[in-house]
Amino acid sequence: MSQVAERYALALFQVAQKHESSLDIEHDLREVKKVFEMTPELYNLIVSPKLSSDKRTNLINEVFSGANPFVVNTLQLMAQRKRLNEVSSMVDEFVALSNDAQGIEDAEVYSTRPLTEEERSSISSVFAKKIGKQSLRIENIIDPSLLGGLRIQIGNRIYDSSVSTKLARLKRQLIG
Repeated sequence: MSQVAERYALALFQVAQKHESSLDIEHDLREVKKVFEMTPELYNLIVSPKLSSDKRTNLINEVFSGANPFVVNTLQLMAQRKRLNEVSSMVDEFVALSNDAQGIEDAEVYSTRPLTEEERSSISSVFAKKIGKQSLRIENIIDPSLLGGLRIQIGNRIYDSSVSTKLARLKRQLIG
């Protein structure tokens, strides 16, 4: 994480908290990141040195017209200072600050089928306690190669109770 991204994220987070709009801004920032990831040609155009600053300003206003004004202003400021290459890192840092403030952590849960609300809730409460958080924001990823069980990734921690991993472990023990 760059210091530049951290500074923009912290400044935006402080404004968001002051105006009690952290969740709205976090949602909009996630969308901004998604837009840039899904349309690299737009991202390349916006960061292009060939684009005049007026056209860049207009393009940001047009593409993100529905976003929170604080988000748009931050993007404009980053554009003026030629720091738009830091947007993705800034979003990640903002989300981390927001998660900390709410006692939430993001988690990727790999399963062979979609999880029910009850299962999500149960996983959230059990694993949130393990890492000292109040709850997990779960992204459920379907992976038939697990055969059964779950693999949970929270930050850089992985909890793996999948059948495929257990079979691999058993195979290593038998081959020994």
